Formats: sequence, C-alpha cells, structure tokens
Amino acid sequence: MQIDWQTYAPGNFYDELISSPGYPRKVARQLARHLAGLSGEELQERKHAAEVAIKTMGISFTVYSDAGNIDRAWPFDIIPRVISQSEWTKTCNGLVQRLTALNCFINDIYNDRKIIRDKVIPAELLADSVNFRPECVGMKPAFGVWAHICGSDLIRDNRGDFYVLEDNLRVPSGVSYMLENRKVTKRVFPELFENYNIAPVTEYPNQLFDTLVALSPRDIDRPEVVVLTPGIFNSAYFEHSYLAQQMGVELVEGRDLVVENDCVYMRTIHGLSRVDVIYRRIDDLFLDPEMFNKDSLIGVPGLMRAWLKGNVALANAPGAGVADDKVIYTFVPQMIRYYLGEEPLLPNVPSYLCIDKKQCDHVLANLDKLVVKPANESGGYGMLMGPQASKKEREEFARRIKANPRNYMAQPLISLSTAPIVTSKNVEPRHIDLRPFVLQGKEHYVTPGGLTRVAMVKGSYIVNSSQGGGSKDTWIVQEGDK
Repeated sequence: MQIDWQTYAPGNFYDELISSPGYPRKVARQLARHLAGLSGEELQERKHAAEVAIKTMGISFTVYSDAGNIDRAWPFDIIPRVISQSEWTKTCNGLVQRLTALNCFINDIYNDRKIIRDKVIPAELLADSVNFRPECVGMKPAFGVWAHICGSDLIRDNRGDFYVLEDNLRVPSGVSYMLENRKVTKRVFPELFENYNIAPVTEYPNQLFDTLVALSPRDIDRPEVVVLTPGIFNSAYFEHSYLAQQMGVELVEGRDLVVENDCVYMRTIHGLSRVDVIYRRIDDLFLDPEMFNKDSLIGVPGLMRAWLKGNVALANAPGAGVADDKVIYTFVPQMIRYYLGEEPLLPNVPSYLCIDKKQCDHVLANLDKLVVKPANESGGYGMLMGPQASKKEREEFARRIKANPRNYMAQPLISLSTAPIVTSKNVEPRHIDLRPFVLQGKEHYVTPGGLTRVAMVKGSYIVNSSQGGGSKDTWIVQEGDK
C-alpha cells in the first residue's frame, strides 16, 4: 500500500517526521515526499532488501533467553529519523556538559569527596552503592577521566523537548548498530544521499581509537590498544569484534593477556607484547579474579594491580559505574551546577527517590501511574511499568521497594515521541528513544545522532533490543535541505 501521510495518525504524541496528518516537519519534507512517491510494492521491496543486507552483512545480536538459537538478525526499520543540525548542536553541548560533570563527580568521590563534604549528595547514597569500588580510592587516571565512553539515553516528550532518561557509563553498547544502520540505509535509499546533506557517522572508530591512544601511560608512537571481550557468548560480542576490526586493534579474551611485573602483556606467536590501553567490555566484578570475583574465568589476574600502578589504561575505568546508578542520576543537575557552575542544558526526567520517606510514600501511593526502576539494572530488566502492570505486579513491587528503598527510583511515564515504521501492510507510528555516544579523554566527541531504538510492537514503550525492540538510522541534516 502506498504511503498516504494524510492517514498517518500519531495521535497526541510528538512525531519525528509528521507534525500533523499530511504535514511533514520541515526538516523531513524531502524524505516524506520521496517515501510517498514509492508504490507499496517498491516500499516492501526496499524493506526486503534491508533484511537481506542485514543477513549477508552478518549483523546480529544475542538474546540469552533464546536457548539453542541465541543469535538474531538485527531488527531494523528502513525509514530514517531526521533531526536538524541546529537542534542537534544544542543537544551535543548538553551531552558534553553532562559527561564532563559526571567525570568530575567520579574523580571527586574516589579522591577528595568534596561533593559529599559540601552535602550536595548524601553520603549514604555512596555508602550503599553496589558499584562504588573502594579498591579505586586514590586513583588518578589520565585527564581525571573515568568514563571515556558514555551512552546517555534521550527521549522526547509530547512537546518535542529532549530529556535525559539515564546515563550508561559501565560498558554502553549499540554504537556498532548505529554504524551498520547507516550502511544498510545507504544500500536501501542510495538516491537520498545524493540530495540530503546528512552528517556522517563513520568517524566514530577513528575518534574512539584516538581517545584510547591518548590514555596510554607510555609516551610512544604506537601504543598497543586492545578490546577485551568476555567471549563469543556475550550479547554484545558482535559489537566487540566489530569495533576491534574497525579500529585495527586486537580483540582479546582474558586468557590472551598475562600480568608480569605489574605490566600487562598479550600472548602472540612472537612472544609477549606489552599492552598499553584496554577497552574492556567486561563488568568490574569479573575483570580481575585477584581483586574481585575469584571465580571469574573471563578476567585477567593482576590487571587491577597494573592499572593502579599506572602501567596500563582501562576504558571505562573500574568504578566508573558508580555514576551509572539510576539513583545517582537524579543528582546530575546538581553536579553540573557544583562542578561547572553552569545550568544544565539537558533536563532530567522528573524523578522520585524511594530512599526519601516522603517521596517513597508518593511512589507507593501512585504505582499505577509511575515507572519504577532498580538502581543498577540495564536492558529494561527489573522495572515496573506501572500503568500497564497488573495489581499483583504492583503489590510485588511495593514489597520490593519497602524492603530496599535505596535500590529504587520512579518517574512519570513520559509520552515518548514516535516515528513511522514500515509494517507488512502500511506505515504506522512507533515509540522511540535515542542513544548518542559521547567520548571523553583529552578531548570530547559526540556521534552525530546516535542509535535510535524502536518499540516494534504497537503501543509498546519497550525499545530495548533484548526485549524485542528494533532500530532505525538517525540523520542529522542541515535545515537548508527541503
């Protein structure tokens, strides 16, 4: 069926492409016009071409619950999301401001702890943080930066304003899919790239490599950089291998590395080779069985000793996850004001802390209206979508909150913006979010756009790929395109 934007109805939600039935947003007019000019058969052929490309390119992700067949083709929608360059510039500045403040915070709490002494953040929040690593106290990584790679999740409300939903500072995933989405879109709609002025995303691997090289403790021309993966059964293994290949560095597992005299070496067919920088994609507790989980088979014994002595750089640094905590997230605006003396450029979603008695009472009395999140889960696991939950589920969550209030925070259900996707019959709106990737080392870099995640099920707010979500290409374009 040919697209008729007159019949496309996103309802009360902010739609990224269509402002009201029949009226594409200025920045997306050319795209909307082009799509409407395709016959229904042509549209389905483009959709099929994308599916074939994803299979032949080997773009996959892993779902642990699908025992026996855990690798899935990457779910992708062919209609790009379009954001104007002027709007994105403001968003970029807000992301850089945010990560700068977060790194000031992490560096502070492992050293001077001024923000605690000045009572900007309650001491008990850190005392009960599961991601605070006492082993890191006193460490001073290069440039004072602990979180070198950040994936902050952004959403728009029904007015089209961006909000930060959460910050992912441990091992944020998804950037490889952002890069591959662009390649697939170019195959499906090559004609659009001739006329649209679309910001390229291909610089990311080079920017990541430069960020990592700058962390090298040795002042040499070619520091040895590696990507450390838990192995092929990890859900993000595709991304680990992809980034190593794109940067031209070795992909290693724990058994490929050895620590001698507090330095890290890689086993090669020519003998041991000194490693300077490790982009680790292993959680803290499995990183070094000498210091953390003694049963870890995927870590490197002695790695923390080497890092603490300054003989190897780790990205992201151990302990950075303390700022990944969704309860700590609620204090990021205060961090920006405290460390940078600036007003936040990107707002948080309004939040309630269950550790606060008054706010907790409000949460418990309004579970049917709120989204409740545990402090340190990811992938959309362990949360309660109050408006869509059963009475039994809400009662169970009330028990969990009362038993461990420090572990929970709540937010109102934001009316996520929508974007059109191609279904088997037509084009329909689906809810989306956006994960841009921000690098910080000696300098900052923000990806133009990021990974737009899509709730493929009608009406659903679940965009996580591990729970059935998909994605689409994100275009940052100059307003001059019509």
